[in-house]
Amino acid sequence: MNHIELKVNGIRIDRDVEDNLRLIDFLRDELHLTGTKEGCSVGECGACTVIMDGKSVCSCLLLAAQCNGAEVTTVEALHHDPVGKKLQNAFVRHGGVQCGFCTPGVLMSTKALLDVNPSPSDEELKEALEGNLCRCTGYQPIITSIKAVLKA
Repeated sequence: MNHIELKVNGIRIDRDVEDNLRLIDFLRDELHLTGTKEGCSVGECGACTVIMDGKSVCSCLLLAAQCNGAEVTTVEALHHDPVGKKLQNAFVRHGGVQCGFCTPGVLMSTKALLDVNPSPSDEELKEALEGNLCRCTGYQPIITSIKAVLKA
């Protein structure tokens, strides 16, 4: 067992966790934050992307104990964030959401980028999203959605 203290979506969490509990399972099963999705379980698809201490990370690759002292933001927090809300609305308006499975991870990767670079180039945007796989949109509606927020 490990004792961890962290902030998740601005809320202080103080818990004992099993040594082998992954961050994604902690978020989904312990905190009931089910917006974060598990796709591949090996860090290849990006569906489980969250922001930890300002950087996008695959929550399937981290143990909850490794997050002691960290600040974690999940897709559930985006509706409280002005840029996050704009991103969510643009994805709906411009068809960046199809089946929706990859969407939380794509939104979180985009939010992490925009937090450090509010005016990314096309190349920077593509680089930030290279770890997020989408099988439905062909990526163009996702890029269109993000660019709509950048122009606003």
